[in-house]
Amino acid sequence: MSAFLFMVILGLCYCSKESSVPALGLPVLYGPNVALVNEVVQFECGVQTYPKNETISLQLFKEGDRAKLLAESTSMYGEMGVFPMIITQSDEGYLECVAKVRNNSLIQPTVSSTQYLKVVDPVKKAEIVVLSGPVEFFEGKTLELRCNISAGTHVSYSWLMNGQPVSQSPLRYYAHDQLFIYRTTSQDSGSYMCVATNQFNETQVFTSNSSEVQITVKDMVSNPDISFTVIKEDTQNHSAMVICQSTRGTPPITFSLYNRMEFVASMTVKERIATFKLPVILGQHLGWLQCQADNRDHTAYSRWMALEVVPVGGPVTLHYDYDTGENFAVISLRFYCKVAKGTHPCFQWFLNNTLLEGKGSFYWVVDQSPEQSMLLLAVGRSCAGTYHCEVSDSFDNTTVIRSRRRYLDKEVLNRLSISVVAAVFGCFAVLVSVVSICCWIGVVFRRRHYGKESLRDLEMKTMVAAYEDELDLAEYSDDADVVKAARVDEFDQVSEASVDDWLQIEELKKTLEDEPVEGP
Repeated sequence: MSAFLFMVILGLCYCSKESSVPALGLPVLYGPNVALVNEVVQFECGVQTYPKNETISLQLFKEGDRAKLLAESTSMYGEMGVFPMIITQSDEGYLECVAKVRNNSLIQPTVSSTQYLKVVDPVKKAEIVVLSGPVEFFEGKTLELRCNISAGTHVSYSWLMNGQPVSQSPLRYYAHDQLFIYRTTSQDSGSYMCVATNQFNETQVFTSNSSEVQITVKDMVSNPDISFTVIKEDTQNHSAMVICQSTRGTPPITFSLYNRMEFVASMTVKERIATFKLPVILGQHLGWLQCQADNRDHTAYSRWMALEVVPVGGPVTLHYDYDTGENFAVISLRFYCKVAKGTHPCFQWFLNNTLLEGKGSFYWVVDQSPEQSMLLLAVGRSCAGTYHCEVSDSFDNTTVIRSRRRYLDKEVLNRLSISVVAAVFGCFAVLVSVVSICCWIGVVFRRRHYGKESLRDLEMKTMVAAYEDELDLAEYSDDADVVKAARVDEFDQVSEASVDDWLQIEELKKTLEDEPVEGP
């Protein structure tokens, strides 16, 4: 019991001692929220409640880092502590002020609320670094650029291509200091520049432009087209001018010519077309040719083409079709001219022995070599006349084959031909014949089926059949013999009536046959 009383008395003494210690209030920190690097700024910290006759130490720290003291001040009579600072980039963050009483460990230190300090370092020396590799490459690859700076905080970046802002898209994306362009094409070629910007208090803006970097995206060469023309060297010798041409691809391009698997020739050109000269013999098949195009990253192949020159020969056929308008009048016409054989034909059209070339007021020549040539005509007065076409070899016009002549004018085209008229009347005659035959077959079938029975007999048979179907013998209680006799009497009456009608019809028929027939 005495021990318990001792502990209670000791606790009361300790509490009285604690309550006698003066309190230290929470400090309040004042200062700027943003500052420039190397700028001298001033923070202040003060305590409203403090013990008398005690020296208060005020210290400035970054939150969570009490090992590094940023500034310190002393207050004797409650005055504000002043912290002058030369701002460095490492000073950015949350700051706090710690107040404590010197030489008195019984009074616990107090801490202020935190205050964030943003440190702005003006941007300097922007420079583009190509992370994806060479500045010249072929399409389809990814371009990756980074904008490096020697100094700067809180920097925003923008990108320019040929002086115009780079717009974002699913294939163009930039984040922070990097620019990505996926599946590049030649349209992505140009001069790239990055612009780095930051600002202080929305009053000072710092900008740094990089130097331009030239990016070249080369097109891969497309599959070349192969064709050839024939030239006549003299009366015995001819040559084929084989043309290899690609529609796209960044030069220089190397074109190679093969005859089956055998290499023939190659050349490197600054254009997308190359021409090879080969000797040919008329009428002989000299192999299969193929072009290959290469611009150092991709090889493209043409189709296989037969190297054969066949002179024109055989008949030249001429036919036409047309379009009709209102009232079925012919408004346009197309002539077609074909030759039986020949790999390089030259077609010529004539109207009244006058050559028609290109496009005129009422005609248009469309060559579809080597298959055919087409002449388009607008039907009118000016198109009337005699037409024909002539075919010769494009490399030698000594042999000319002519088609038959065809006269056309607007009236002839819109006149019904004898064949059309005959076809219409023939169809009408067949229709009338079919109807007549059907009627005759119906009459013959009726006579064979019914013989000489009259219509009234047929009607009476139908009535008797219907009467028998409706009659129900079970509904009557009469004797079966009585019912049978009644039915026999009824049928006798009907038969007698039918015989009387038949005799009347026969007499009327005989009278009509005896009367003379009067003419119309």
